Amino acid sequence: MAAKKADFDKWAEEFHISPVVARILRNRDLTEETEIQKFLHGTLEDCYSPWLLKDMEKAVELILQAKSDGVPIRVIGDYDVDGICSAYILTKGLQMLEAQVDVAIPHRIHDGYGLNDNLIEEAREDGIGMIVTCDNGIAAAPQIALAASYGIKVIVTDHHEVPFVEEDGIRKELLPPALAVVDPKRAECNYPFPNICGGVVAYKLIQALYERVSEQSQATEEYTGDTTEISRCGSFDQTLEELLEFAALATICDVMELKDENRIIVKEGLKRLQNTANPGIRALMEVNSVQPEKLNAYHLGFVLGPCLNATGRLDTAKRALELLQSVTKTEAMSAASELKALNDSRKNMTLKGVEEAEQYVAEHHLEQDNVMLIYLPKVHESLAGIIAGRIREKYNHPVFILTKGEEGVKGSGRSIESYHMYEHMTEVKQYFTKFGGHKLAAGLSMREEDIEPLRAALNERSGLTEEDFIPEVHIDVPMPLSYAEDALARELSLLEPFGVGNPKPLFAQKDIRFQAGYKMGANGNFARFRVYAPEGMPIEMVYFGDLERFGAFLEEKYGAGSEAALYAGKGDFLVSVTYQLGLNTFRGNTKMQFIMQNYC
Repeated sequence: MAAKKADFDKWAEEFHISPVVARILRNRDLTEETEIQKFLHGTLEDCYSPWLLKDMEKAVELILQAKSDGVPIRVIGDYDVDGICSAYILTKGLQMLEAQVDVAIPHRIHDGYGLNDNLIEEAREDGIGMIVTCDNGIAAAPQIALAASYGIKVIVTDHHEVPFVEEDGIRKELLPPALAVVDPKRAECNYPFPNICGGVVAYKLIQALYERVSEQSQATEEYTGDTTEISRCGSFDQTLEELLEFAALATICDVMELKDENRIIVKEGLKRLQNTANPGIRALMEVNSVQPEKLNAYHLGFVLGPCLNATGRLDTAKRALELLQSVTKTEAMSAASELKALNDSRKNMTLKGVEEAEQYVAEHHLEQDNVMLIYLPKVHESLAGIIAGRIREKYNHPVFILTKGEEGVKGSGRSIESYHMYEHMTEVKQYFTKFGGHKLAAGLSMREEDIEPLRAALNERSGLTEEDFIPEVHIDVPMPLSYAEDALARELSLLEPFGVGNPKPLFAQKDIRFQAGYKMGANGNFARFRVYAPEGMPIEMVYFGDLERFGAFLEEKYGAGSEAALYAGKGDFLVSVTYQLGLNTFRGNTKMQFIMQNYC
């Protein structure tokens, strides 16, 4: 349980919140009143200047010079949501500057992640003079060197970890030979909040470009009296408003922590997305039955985002980019319908892949491994990351899902908090032909014959103990059910948007008496229970988790027939639970709802 101290009553009075919400804020590692003010009421003015990013000045000068000289610029993104949004942001932003720009997205299977030799060769053949990467490039030193040999200038914008080697215990970064490398993860970069996604880095670049052009235009107007450029610059603000929507979408879908400026970007981006003028996003909401005015972070991460991702997984991510670039509603609806169909297919393939992975774990006794390496040669390589995430959630171990690609083995990893996946992969990099990633996620290519040696090496060096595999449940406040009220449930909305780094508040109470229950949903896959707090008051509590596991828990703790007794209304079982407070609207009536999360 989180139990961090502060003067909660003082915070409550100063910020007009309840002591309960004040305690939750402290549990989000906020200690200063200025931090609380920014968390609750931060605006875009509280975000950091793009000029604080290392090499931003270089990148801006180079791009504006290329634009002035009429040099063809190619934006090269990636095939996930962050890469697609980054590419959209840079392309639209540069078009507003009247630069000569086009865009390329690598094909997951034919090209692989990020820059590759084929993309460089295509750029040379097409007469491209400058490449600007987004959400990739930091690990593409050979490809950037190849581009330079052809006279193509390269600017890298990325947010991934910088490759490094250790020499005499000292870490030495291996920066690519680009003319500018804008990546907040660089050791020399003093950006105050480095945990931003590729889309935000791209947004910062466009913001800096617009600032510089506006400054130059202002100087020209003062000197000559010509207001033409000033008028054009007035549309920059409008463009940045739209591009903020995609920075927010990328932040959620790339699972960035919703702290500091990420929280502001998502909060402000959601406001704009609810009234978006982008035909593609509006169409994607429509085919998924999402009401724009009710759009929240959940819809971005689990409804719209997966549709955009599905194209890069099963076909080509260019379709997702084309959706975002749609001009008419007709073409947008056609593209959105296609994306939704692809995502539905992806869901079915994923379920099958997860079943195969669980079978592999059982057959190979991988529960005994600290780091799970699961080889599923027939699984579509684009689903490896999703499957790895599902297996990680079930076993709470670092997981790599390996599949058979066109050239050797490809894979994706998902990690736990106590295991920095990218750094541990760097320790055994001899087994990879290509790799990259973060603390909690990574991608790789390798030879099939190296799978077993890699498994042994990763487990030998894992440094993990049994305690690392025990899931931690962080309770914000141990609060009796009887203390909860509608006003508190509504007040919790001040803490939205919820996500990684800012989870929905979790409360707890011991010894709740479960008396009755009935299953709900088309497949009876969630339930509503009648429970009694220790004080004796009856309360309805819903549970959207694994009902079979909850039933098995009751049978084990209270004997055979307990589950049936509960659903027959004859239960008398004491259960300690963690719960969340929500608001449920039914037929125009909104009331507080208790949602069970954990039990023991």
